Amino acid sequence: MHSGLRTPPSTPWRLLPRPGHTKYDFLSLHEFSPAEMEGLLTLAAQVKAHPGEFSDALKGKTATLIFEKPSLRTRVTFEVGMAQLGGSAIYLSPADIALGKREAVKDVARNLARWVQVVIVRTFAHRILEEMAAEASVPIVNALSDQLHPCQAVADVLTLREHFGTLRGLRLAYVGDGNNVAQALAQAAAKTGMHLTIATPRGYEPDAFLFMQAREDAAATGAHILVVDDPADAVAGADAVYTDVWTSMGQEAETAERKKVFASFQVNRELMLLARPGALFLHCLPAHRGEEVTEAVLEGPASVVLDQAENRLHVAKAVLLALLESRT
Repeated sequence: MHSGLRTPPSTPWRLLPRPGHTKYDFLSLHEFSPAEMEGLLTLAAQVKAHPGEFSDALKGKTATLIFEKPSLRTRVTFEVGMAQLGGSAIYLSPADIALGKREAVKDVARNLARWVQVVIVRTFAHRILEEMAAEASVPIVNALSDQLHPCQAVADVLTLREHFGTLRGLRLAYVGDGNNVAQALAQAAAKTGMHLTIATPRGYEPDAFLFMQAREDAAATGAHILVVDDPADAVAGADAVYTDVWTSMGQEAETAERKKVFASFQVNRELMLLARPGALFLHCLPAHRGEEVTEAVLEGPASVVLDQAENRLHVAKAVLLALLESRT
């Protein structure tokens, strides 16, 4: 296996196909080894520090973006990232393709594989990503599903590593819905040795199977991953505090009920005071100011939300390089 490190910058670290496979898809961080996770973070940091070294790395390669959900950070960072690596990107909206309705998912995957080198998918059902990965001969990237948001989680831990210098032993508190962001963070923590405590109301915990999977993975790195129902318990002594919207895309009918259920899970100054002095605040954005987080915290000195947003670009470029560099 590879070491996760690469020198010089002109020879990027790559994700190698699993035994019996011809490609590596980027669907879930559970599929990474800790060394591969470190390799991806190192590559993202090098791309960020030396962007000019990679300006022609994907020359002649094309990505397709299939987005069934609206997007700012994910769409822009993958399109800009592909351009900055010398390649090109084609965006397909729901009206353009209607996955599984106008045309079967497997037919879309097989056709696209004849024209482009990578397919980036932002969808609702995670099974769509899995079906596309099974049918396409080119890598499939999970740009968000209802189950996981791995690109965001990699950008999050890259941001934390930049500010703290290390991830192993770092204490992160996540306060809010046990959604795709929380589940991807659990996977990232398991692979990096970071301790994660998720505070969420009863009935809104992360998926039981994914959570169990992350805790099993954590045994290799010494990470502790917990779920509690009291925000104060999660935040006490934390190095960083993370939150996300209470109502995700597709859950709009539950907005009023969720506002009631999550009212005591707001990240505000009082809650942040329970964390360690100098603790950081993270949010994947977009934020609903005055709901899951107050304006004072979101705009305060502890907030690194724009660092996270910037790092989405560097992570997108690292993912593309890791999947496509040296592929014929």
